[in-house]
Amino acid sequence: MVALAARHARRPFRRAVALWRRSIQLRVVATTLVLSLGVVLLLGVVVMAQVRTGLLDAKKHVAESQAAGGFSVAQKQIDDARDLPNKAGSGTAPAAAEDIGDWITRQVEQLASSGQGVYSVVALVPSAPAAPTTDVSGVRSPRSTGNVSPQSIPDELQQRLADHPGTVQEQPTVIRRDQGEGPRTEAGLAIGKQLVGPDSTAYQLFYVFPFGQESKTLGLVTGTLATAGVFVVVLLGAIAWMVVRMVVTPVRMAAGISERLAAGHLDERMKVTGTDDIARLGDSFNEMANALWAQIRQLEELSRVQRRFVSDVSHELRTPLTTVRMAADLLYEGREDMDPASSRSAELLQSQLDRFESLLSDLLEISRFDAGAAVLDAEPADLREIVARVVEAAEPLAQAKGSALLVRGAEDPVMAEVDPRRIERILRNLVVNALEHGEGRDVVVRLASGDGSVAVAVRDHGIGLKPGEASRVFHRFWRADPARQRTTGGTGLGLSIALEDAHLHGGWLQAWGEPGGGSQFRLTVPRTRGAEIGRSPIPLEPEDSLHNRGLGAPGTPYRRVARPAGGRPADAGAEEAAEGGGNGFGPGLGGVLTIGPGLGPGGRTARRPSADPSDVRAASAGYGATGAHVVVERGTGRPGADGPGAAGTAGEERDGAEAD
Repeated sequence: MVALAARHARRPFRRAVALWRRSIQLRVVATTLVLSLGVVLLLGVVVMAQVRTGLLDAKKHVAESQAAGGFSVAQKQIDDARDLPNKAGSGTAPAAAEDIGDWITRQVEQLASSGQGVYSVVALVPSAPAAPTTDVSGVRSPRSTGNVSPQSIPDELQQRLADHPGTVQEQPTVIRRDQGEGPRTEAGLAIGKQLVGPDSTAYQLFYVFPFGQESKTLGLVTGTLATAGVFVVVLLGAIAWMVVRMVVTPVRMAAGISERLAAGHLDERMKVTGTDDIARLGDSFNEMANALWAQIRQLEELSRVQRRFVSDVSHELRTPLTTVRMAADLLYEGREDMDPASSRSAELLQSQLDRFESLLSDLLEISRFDAGAAVLDAEPADLREIVARVVEAAEPLAQAKGSALLVRGAEDPVMAEVDPRRIERILRNLVVNALEHGEGRDVVVRLASGDGSVAVAVRDHGIGLKPGEASRVFHRFWRADPARQRTTGGTGLGLSIALEDAHLHGGWLQAWGEPGGGSQFRLTVPRTRGAEIGRSPIPLEPEDSLHNRGLGAPGTPYRRVARPAGGRPADAGAEEAAEGGGNGFGPGLGGVLTIGPGLGPGGRTARRPSADPSDVRAASAGYGATGAHVVVERGTGRPGADGPGAAGTAGEERDGAEAD
């Protein structure tokens, strides 16, 4: 459950990563947004720092000027109060102590009256306690305006004034105001000076300037910059999206047209407008497509002429071959009356005529496949009976080779709608080849059914297949070892015809082999005619391969997935393949990969099958020197025309790509 939940949790992340890797437009727009956001943030910080410094400097200069004027007025009031007794007469007594307290209060109110809303005035006697007292008429009680608490004056500032009387000192502070709804604080600047009153009482006078207006201005500038920054980032993202779209759209169009061209729709062309670089790209692409179309048309015509030539030659050779056959039969029947050399010549002539007739029949069959004239006569049949006939016919060759033909999986019926003649021809080719290359060891024929398909595998333990040979065994006239002596007089077309017969059934014919470990050919056909198959009931790599037995095959440069202790072979099930486990293929692993819309009967009368996805790993790096048997399909006439088999081309290519 935990692993399942983790996989579900990672799925959106994987999709996002896949989208990021696949879309250049997303990467460019996202990169533009991130970089523009960084630039806007950097510019915002710099601008805000400059604005804040400018506002504070301006506020400080204005505050210092106003405080200096206030201190001058206060000093003048003190001087006037001292001169008042002299003007009134020498008999006037000095002011009483309680009158000094009232005088300080009146002075604070007078000084603050001209700066309401701009600053507040606070008067403190140095020896007075910091906390306010209810004795507002006392000389040493603090005086303030604007509900400013005396605690707003920092102790450090008071101490500096006491140490340097008569000098102006300033310090940033936090202004506290005692109001009915509760105390309120704001940043501000305190500027103070220690004065001496009319009765020689020293007291400290402070001007407190709040930064409320500057804070509002700074907040407004911050909001404006943030809003402008967001709009700039969004605008840059939109511009980047539009610009990249102008470039990416033609590229995507070219990619889509390339895919359709690869699928066989050769009449696809790019729409070209303007004379810019993208238009030049479109013109070049269209010229390439036109040249490709012309080359394919030329190759199609050449292929048609070649097929026609092969078909005509094969038919024309029938008449002289019949005459030669009649003469050869007469010579062969009378060879006992001839001298030994003539008798041997008659025997050689008879055997070579048999091989020539076989080659001619195979050429005619190949020409029918190439011309799309092959017809599938499907009927319900038990593959066990077909295998029994093939084994019985191959017994003389098996005895001559010293091999034993073993049949496995014939306990239950293996029913399918097939053409018995073609299936028998496929199996006869596979069994004869296994006996030819089996080095006198046993040949095992295995039958199985399941998942809507039936399969027959022919396993030999002979010389096997070298890396890369599994991709060429189905080529016409190809031989694994040309130096080996043939005892059956093969034409070199058997496996090619067998491959076409398998395609005609909508099935697979695949080869596997390893040097010194033998080989296995597997035929897989759908149980019902026209059905699709997703996997084969028989693994392509047999369980007794050198790899599955923990042995190393010579000349094998491919890595394989380590088989867990007690586990199944690496390709025994589709679950492991679905998980993408595995990082390589065994030597000689092969299959059939279809490219293009319709080759012979596979493109005209049936869906061309792809390689078996249950036996290969999508996570591999590729076949390397081995791989699937690549079949390049020819078109069905006019380039781009949708033939009967064109509908499944895209899916076939995709399946084949997964097999690779």
